Amino acid sequence: CRCCADGRRHSSILYNILRSQERAAASPAEQGSRPRRGPGQASRGCPCGGWRRRRVALRSPQVACKAASAVLVKTLRFVQNVPCFQELPLDEQLLLVRSCWAPLLVLGLAQDRVHFETVESAEPSMLQRILTTRRQGEQPPPRGPAPGRPHHGPAGSGGLQLPSAGEIQAIKGFLAKCWSLDISTKEYAYLKGTVLFNPDLPGLQCTQYIEGLQREAQQALNEHVRLIHRGDEARFAKLNVVLSLLRSINANVIAELFFRPIIGAVNMDDMLLEMLCAKL
Repeated sequence: CRCCADGRRHSSILYNILRSQERAAASPAEQGSRPRRGPGQASRGCPCGGWRRRRVALRSPQVACKAASAVLVKTLRFVQNVPCFQELPLDEQLLLVRSCWAPLLVLGLAQDRVHFETVESAEPSMLQRILTTRRQGEQPPPRGPAPGRPHHGPAGSGGLQLPSAGEIQAIKGFLAKCWSLDISTKEYAYLKGTVLFNPDLPGLQCTQYIEGLQREAQQALNEHVRLIHRGDEARFAKLNVVLSLLRSINANVIAELFFRPIIGAVNMDDMLLEMLCAKL
């Protein structure tokens, strides 16, 4: 992290090597706008948020991936058992599932209280990268994707793209939010219905019908909350906040985190079609 480098002793040989390489690669505007870190400040509190871009992997992939796979099967079984969903044409069903399988899976992880831990992936040290590129006579390659640029290709493509710490933090933050609300089984069902029946997807033919189903799911959730949680007038709004948090969940991140380690370069669309047509 460039911010953390300023806390090192300026007389350090390694520090001078790093700084000389950074000055050669950075523009004058970047050099003048770098945030600085005070002595003793923790790296997780670094103003540039460099820790959020660090690549992480599952600590126990066999356990976590098995649990996620079981939740996915359970989720698709739930979807198939919704009578209104079965009345839709198959292409409409597949379009809905492809668009929402990841948020439905995360809701399922929250409902089943699936815990998982990650570890930071091993990367070559900066000194090793500098020495290697110097021997090759090249400029130091970038440590990661440029800020704001997507780094995940389509699920099932190319090489492994490990999720970042920031992306994992968003998933864990969502799970913690659900657990703090102690969401009931019926509330999870109505939330899933709201997510599943999304009328705003391009390519849908039964838009009005799907919009009505989403509205019914929201109304059923509201009535259930008013009946069961009469003293908590803000609960319905809190549950809608949960739905809004789902928008920050990237489907490619979920695929790379929970399915790539055990299945490999799988195309999630093909797998969902196969599972949707099977009798789960």
